[in-house]
Amino acid sequence: MGHMISFQRPDGQTVQGYLAEAANPVGALVVIQEWWGLNDQIKGVTDRAAAAGFTALVPDLYRGKATVEAEEAHHLMDGLNFGEAAGQDVRGAVQHLKSLKLGSGKVGVTGFCMGGALTLLASTMTPELDAAVVWYGMPPLEYVNASNIKAPLMAHWATQDQAFPIANVDALDAKLAEAGVRYEPHRYLAHHAFANETAQGAARIAATQYDAAWAQLAWDRSMRFLGQHLG
Repeated sequence: MGHMISFQRPDGQTVQGYLAEAANPVGALVVIQEWWGLNDQIKGVTDRAAAAGFTALVPDLYRGKATVEAEEAHHLMDGLNFGEAAGQDVRGAVQHLKSLKLGSGKVGVTGFCMGGALTLLASTMTPELDAAVVWYGMPPLEYVNASNIKAPLMAHWATQDQAFPIANVDALDAKLAEAGVRYEPHRYLAHHAFANETAQGAARIAATQYDAAWAQLAWDRSMRFLGQHLG
């Protein structure tokens, strides 16, 4: 359904990305990968967003690399400059979609796991942003400049998450409330990566577990939220 494109970062560097076009776009969405890279699973999420009415773009943060091995994913993620990824790759993707003037012309960002953390960071560094949806991922609290977040934010957290403990989410929630961010958090009795359909069976890593019911509820909430703020 989608295809690879190139776009410019604010600093002028060129980035590749996977673009899935909606037939009659309501608006547009930047989708940020998990630590596995730009793989078939995240392309599927992007295609699904396009089917729901949002032309969607995944910036290729790993520059062509993707993996199914946790150890290799860790290596790729550790090699990523998060500030640059959020402030340049993601912001560049938002600016590119803005320039296409799709539907309302508004652009949101959503991301999963590592991409959730980058979504939060990007929301502090991308004034062009109109809405953001975080899926079970956050950067260290000291990197979240909450007073810079102007766009409405939704987040999906897993109470059994070992990668991102719910106590840290409590601290984030307090920080966002203090800064007056328009923030709608949801919590699910679930494990990390509960919306990733590949996080099941023999291939999954121990701390992750797919939950189809919660995944559908969180997706429906996200689509309603994005429709409201990007429509």
